[in-house]
Amino acid sequence: MATNNQPGLTDYHAHAVGGGIKFESGKFKNFQVGVSGFFVFNIGSSNLALPDTKTGVMNRYEIGLFDIENPLNKKDIDRLEELYIKYTFRKNQIIAGKQLINTPFINLQDGRMRPTEVEGIWADIRSIKKLKIQGGYLYNISPRSTVKWFRVDESIGIYPSGVNGNGSRSNYAGNLQSKGILLTGITWQVNSKLSIIGWNQFTENLFNSALLQADYNLPLKKKSVLFASAQMIRQDAVGNGGNPDPAKAYLQTDAKAMTMGARFGWKNDLWETSLNYNRITAHGRYLMPREWGRDPFFTFLPRERNEGFGDADAIMLKTNYKIPKARLSSSIAMGYYHLPDVSNFRLNKYGLPSYHQLNIDTRYQFKGLLKGLETQILFVYKGKSGETYGNDKYVINKVEMSLWNILFNYQF
Repeated sequence: MATNNQPGLTDYHAHAVGGGIKFESGKFKNFQVGVSGFFVFNIGSSNLALPDTKTGVMNRYEIGLFDIENPLNKKDIDRLEELYIKYTFRKNQIIAGKQLINTPFINLQDGRMRPTEVEGIWADIRSIKKLKIQGGYLYNISPRSTVKWFRVDESIGIYPSGVNGNGSRSNYAGNLQSKGILLTGITWQVNSKLSIIGWNQFTENLFNSALLQADYNLPLKKKSVLFASAQMIRQDAVGNGGNPDPAKAYLQTDAKAMTMGARFGWKNDLWETSLNYNRITAHGRYLMPREWGRDPFFTFLPRERNEGFGDADAIMLKTNYKIPKARLSSSIAMGYYHLPDVSNFRLNKYGLPSYHQLNIDTRYQFKGLLKGLETQILFVYKGKSGETYGNDKYVINKVEMSLWNILFNYQF
């Protein structure tokens, strides 16, 4: 991975190598146990503990390949990941312990050496016709780019935390209190064309987020499909927002946020093209701990997020193309993200100006002796569209920059 910032600001690079192994037992009276672990080494990088001399800003992207809590850690980057008991009955399963889940609010995230892991009890029910029900209680999280396990409240603030609504530095890291997360999702396959998805995340003493989404597919001739989706998210503060002292709370007691999104596109066996839109209203900042996962918005592009903003509009056009015989796939996406001014702290948590972003992603799968090896090249460019007032802390690692990612993944 390599970041090329605006001239006069620090550039970065890093090379990471890692490996892992997982074991899952056979079934005994429908029970199974599983365990996995992973290690990472820094085999060459910039000094990721050294801030930029002009702005004092730390590295943002490359450190995520290693241990974000200790930028100098190059060797002792290992983690017990999965450790669970699984019970399977009919088309259903219940898992207790350390595990991987992928939901709109808590998910693996993208593009680093290891994903976000959770610990708790999780159920996946699929034996009811036309319904899929998922849910459980989570009490520990090991965020992407860390080597430790944390209580839910301890996990918030490990990543950079931005500012409060009055412009003061956020001070909630290590000061929050929550007993955990109740997370539930239901997918209803109404018919062959329409599905409706609902998710609710209740984080005790912090917030409640509810998502409703509808997906519609209209088959056409020659194996092509028109598709459309609509999405809405409502978020409200719960309890005291994590701490009775507003300066140490994750969000204020009266905080709320609303987002709305839509997607329209066409696809066949080789091509897929979509136009995507998302709106976060001016009611308040949409907040979701970045340690837990990436945005569920249709306009999400890897290497940037729109969490932490209110009164924001995003539009993104994306095209995917596959060449099955060549085992090659490619994607190009361009988005424009209109955000509140960087001085509007109430609605702009991270001081990110409005920007436009280009992503080009190409992947190739080997065959023969190298079957299981996949290469990926991801290029990202982010250009400035909003005012930064001559302050480069709003520029470095945010806009007027490009990012190269070259990956080799081998699974056997």
